[in-house]
Parts: sequence; structure tokens; C-alpha cells
Amino acid sequence: MPQSLAQVHIHLVFSTKNRAPVIHDEIRESLHRYMATVLKIHKCRATLINSVEDHVHILFELHRTVTLSSAAEAVKKSSSIWIKTQGAEFANFAWQGGYGAFAVSKSGLPGMIRYITNQKEHHQKFSFQDELRAILSEQGIEFDERYLWD
Repeated sequence: MPQSLAQVHIHLVFSTKNRAPVIHDEIRESLHRYMATVLKIHKCRATLINSVEDHVHILFELHRTVTLSSAAEAVKKSSSIWIKTQGAEFANFAWQGGYGAFAVSKSGLPGMIRYITNQKEHHQKFSFQDELRAILSEQGIEFDERYLWD
């Protein structure tokens, strides 16, 4: 094939350090827009970004020339720097060290969009920890609880 073609949808999720509840309504939309811009700069298109107080879900298209780790690092690093400029209360802000990333099929996009859109309602019943454990189990990803949280 003379050209490279790809369409890879990624569900990326990560938490604030120690799941600190610091993503408030006052900065939430600006944070989402900033993250979308970072992805765009890295040739990736954000489909949907939503968050609750202690974590973020990002659904995006991974560009064929960009690695997943570089896209995740760019979003986390840039947004961490940005959020620290949003006021004294964010001076010590940090994201957790790792992230979860999961491929989403084209047919699974509508369900994933609903899931990410309804995070506020979802987290009235389930914690981030329970949510991540469930996602990992659904995906068949083995994990050691001792190394899952920071």
C-alpha cells in the first residue's frame, strides 16, 4: 500500500495525584478546551473530554504518526503546567503518574460518548477506583492493586 491509513479511537483516563478533588466547575471547561488544543497540536482530534473532581476521561483519535504514550504525556504535562497558572489553590497540582488507555471500536463510539458524557451521574454511585477496576476487568487487563494508585 503506497500510503498509511489509520483510524484509532482511544479512551484515555487518569486521575489527579492521590485523587485530590480539585477539578472544580470554575476551571473544568477551560481545562477541557486546553486539553483538546494540546491534542490538536499533536495531530490528534479530541472527540469528547469530560471530568469530575478527581479524574478526566478523554476520547480522541490517535493520529497514525503519534504514539499513545506521547499523546498521553503531552496532555498530562501541558495541562498540569496550565492548571498551576489558574490560581494559588493549584500551585501543587499534579496528575497521577500513570493512565489507562483503551481502544474503542467505531461501533462502540456512541456508547462511549454516552458513558463519558454521564460521568457526573455515574460517580454519584461509583468511585474512581471502582470505575477503573471495572474498566480493567472488562478489558481483561491484569493489574496489581498495590501499583494502581498514587
